[in-house]
Amino acid sequence: MNEKGRTKVRRGVVVSDKMDKTVVVKVENLKLHRRYQKFIKTSKKFKAHDESNECRIGDTVEIFEVKPLSKDKCWMLKRIIDRSEEVAAEQEVKG
Repeated sequence: MNEKGRTKVRRGVVVSDKMDKTVVVKVENLKLHRRYQKFIKTSKKFKAHDESNECRIGDTVEIFEVKPLSKDKCWMLKRIIDRSEEVAAEQEVKG
């Protein structure tokens, strides 16, 4: 359980940015199998609010949990950790 006032923070990769002010972030975790003692890679997708539409597909981002903003969007973009190579190349050409 989380202590009072502490929010959940997740780190993942943007897999879709087609919606307005919303991105889909895929978060991967390693989970240990009880019986076989092997690590299994699991993933889950979260919809996160991106107010300025600055995220692009392939960006590594950090999101945090907030109160529900819509039916299935209850996460918000905290920061962009790493830009994808394609987006970085486009920005160099423009400016």
